[in-house]
Amino acid sequence: MSKAMQEPTFLILTVLLGGPLHGYAILSEVETLAAGRVRMRVGTLYAALDRLANEGLVEVAKEEIVNGRLRRSYRITARGADALTEETRRLEFLASQARRRLAKAVRSGRPSVVTEGA
Repeated sequence: MSKAMQEPTFLILTVLLGGPLHGYAILSEVETLAAGRVRMRVGTLYAALDRLANEGLVEVAKEEIVNGRLRRSYRITARGADALTEETRRLEFLASQARRRLAKAVRSGRPSVVTEGA
């Protein structure tokens, strides 16, 4: 199994499953997907997109000039989809292990959870 994927990478690849998007659309979709919990900065996004393109996980789908500025749209590659599939399986496995242990702790009456103010 490969190294764990960073959350921004996971989110970018996930939103690109819906089809090619330009940078600001990716930012908006990431925020929507993460229910507002994640707000990615523009610099973080473009650094991640450059890295993902170099790794072959995304590619430029289209370049166009909009209001005198270059706009690139990106799409996920087959390699990117495979990496996302592997990471999703890894996270599902970890979540199932956590659920199993939580259920066992609750059944035994010993969830060692410190509550606020205690």
